[in-house]
Amino acid sequence: MTEVPSSRERALIAARAADEKKATDIMVQEVRELISVTDYFVIATAANNRQVQAIIDEIEEKVRTLGGVKPLHREGVEDGTWALLDYGEFVVHVFQPETREYYRLEALWNDAPLIDLSQEEGFTDMVYSDRIAKLISPPRGVSTQQ
Repeated sequence: MTEVPSSRERALIAARAADEKKATDIMVQEVRELISVTDYFVIATAANNRQVQAIIDEIEEKVRTLGGVKPLHREGVEDGTWALLDYGEFVVHVFQPETREYYRLEALWNDAPLIDLSQEEGFTDMVYSDRIAKLISPPRGVSTQQ
């Protein structure tokens, strides 16, 4: 019998899938202490509608095959400026740059610890905008909890 991935592991599967599809500004915030509805936010940026769709599709596929779960809810996928996949224990947000800048979702939960993706296996050539790079470097409250 195989071990069921934790919510942290599933959130990282989603983040890796976004990275594989060349998403930028990928962040994983541990929000469980701040909000009661989910454990993690996975936030990523896509250049255009087509990339938003490609990232969402890749995340759904990888989380289903590697994490063993399907989203409970999908939102905004048709619009393409902000798509959301709600897995219950984690929520994925994929934005186009203007929409991410407008909502600044990561700033709403700036007390939430970040998972330092540079220390996680499977992330290569991560690209960050100046604004997001300032938020993650140096990592504040980096989560190492398993």
